[in-house]
Amino acid sequence: MPKDEVILTVESKKKLEEELHRLRTVERARIAEAIRKARSYGDLSENFEYQAARREQAILNGKIAEIEAMLERAKVIEVEEKGWIDVGSKVTLVDASGKQIEYVIVDANSADPLNRRISYDSPIGQALLKRKAGEQVEVRLPNGRTVVYMIEDVSYS
Repeated sequence: MPKDEVILTVESKKKLEEELHRLRTVERARIAEAIRKARSYGDLSENFEYQAARREQAILNGKIAEIEAMLERAKVIEVEEKGWIDVGSKVTLVDASGKQIEYVIVDANSADPLNRRISYDSPIGQALLKRKAGEQVEVRLPNGRTVVYMIEDVSYS
């Protein structure tokens, strides 16, 4: 996979496109109105409302550019059963103490670690990709620790 390529599921791509549309239409219109209103107050050099609205406009334009760039570099994948762990896989792991933990491997845009949705690009995601049920995997954590898991089950949602 090329370094600048972004893996997205069909669902994630759709959410990004919806967010881009909202930013381009609703948010741009809201900020344009705030700028128009602030201009009506007169002197722009000391007009806090105008300066704040222009900063907000710059931030919005940055967000729009970021999403556009992500969509341009997107490689859209279908979630399907492949026989190994890939984006979209639901993985059941068992640690050395026998504790079970489930993760869903997702694209970076859908990652939500608190809800056990981890990016394929995270340390554990990288360690699990292309592995199969029954295999043992070592995960090197950002703090330098290494954790060993047994892959108990792989399913696809």
